[in-house]
Amino acid sequence: MRKALPGAIGVAVALALTASGCASGSKPASGAGGTEKTIKVVYQQQLNNSNKVQANYLGPMVTAFEKANPGTTVKLIPVTAAENDYYTKIQLMMRSPSTAPDLVYEDTAIINSDVAAGYLRPLDGYLGSWADWSQYADPAKAAMKYAADGRIYGVPDNTDTRGIWYNKEIFAQAGLPVPWQPNTWEDVLGAARTIKSEVPGVTPLNLYTGTAGGEQSSMQGFEMLLYGTPAAGSALYDAGQQKWVVGSQGFKDALDFVHTVYSQGLAPSAQQALGVDFASAVATQLIPQGKLAMDIDGSWMPNNWIRTGPQPWPQWEATMGMAAMPTQNGQAPGRISMSGGWAWSIPAKAKSPDLAWKFLQSLETESASAAWNSVNATIAVRKDVAADASYLEALPTNAFFSALVANTYYRPGLPAYTQVSSAIQKAMEAVTTGQSSVAEAATAYDSGVSSAVGADKTVRSTR
Repeated sequence: MRKALPGAIGVAVALALTASGCASGSKPASGAGGTEKTIKVVYQQQLNNSNKVQANYLGPMVTAFEKANPGTTVKLIPVTAAENDYYTKIQLMMRSPSTAPDLVYEDTAIINSDVAAGYLRPLDGYLGSWADWSQYADPAKAAMKYAADGRIYGVPDNTDTRGIWYNKEIFAQAGLPVPWQPNTWEDVLGAARTIKSEVPGVTPLNLYTGTAGGEQSSMQGFEMLLYGTPAAGSALYDAGQQKWVVGSQGFKDALDFVHTVYSQGLAPSAQQALGVDFASAVATQLIPQGKLAMDIDGSWMPNNWIRTGPQPWPQWEATMGMAAMPTQNGQAPGRISMSGGWAWSIPAKAKSPDLAWKFLQSLETESASAAWNSVNATIAVRKDVAADASYLEALPTNAFFSALVANTYYRPGLPAYTQVSSAIQKAMEAVTTGQSSVAEAATAYDSGVSSAVGADKTVRSTR
């Protein structure tokens, strides 16, 4: 069982002390200003307040940083909210100097929109004198860049990949092969139908859907399908034409998959799936209790099952298998994944950006990053950490999910993405509940995107 994890938490203080000493000689950004000795650090806390992995990690890092920098105070401010609500809350906080934090945990998907709104401070002045920046993978760096000015607005903290988690014991009961690797969408549906027939009382497949699920619906539930269609890279946004794609067959095919699993009773009931924070129930109840056979989800899932997680489950390593999500018809490259991740950013109205940068550096040393990626079951963004044996061995799943990076896609890093994502969720919800046909929901999506970004910023797909 993940023996490295307690150590990862336990060494946090030592890591912070070392990092703080290194950070003390860094050069501030030109004109950064701020002489406060107290900083406020905001991050997301799950609604049920059960998953405290980040809180437990940051606590000793703060203690060590304050000890290494006498007279400083770091105030941790957890924001308890679902993903979309978290975005809204931190944006409200960043609007005013009186409420703006000094350091904020940002989903990479909203960095560009927050920059466009004037909420974030460029970090180029700091990064220019920070040797560690060269260790970050180029795709991760690119996700931090705002296209309009080419500046960097965050330091990536982790990334992730997605696949299919499956219960090997349930598969054996259903007479399905273990290990299992589907080659097409139809293979996934076929396994779900077999489980429904052979193992009554078990939900065959979880596919996140609807507006309540927020970004997990868009990414795990829909884009894992959409980017597996033949259109692939231009399925959502055509970078060459710099336009959002509408009217695509791939979009309709992905919606049809969603409709199929819900209309055929292969997924949770619509009432369950559309509930607030359903992901918590999936991770801490349905999977550990053996009530769910397959879950299209991310590399972070073990966070829930480790000894320090919200639902310790010692049997998870023996019980759960992992498969790559196949492309629609098995076309090259044969598998698909989506990547996101989180970053630390300094708000434009931060009172003490220099001290915030110093604390950020203490969180992002090689050793601290390796410990955090291990304890948080996330994929490393630093090249030195990704090659570190201790990181690769910290979880038996790290090698599998790291290998998916070769076939992964990132969401378009554009301000309009959040509105497009919302339109995706509404289309999914419409077919999940049966309120709309696939064709009707796809048409509504096209209209919603055109209204959000402007008709001149859309292009009709020919595929």
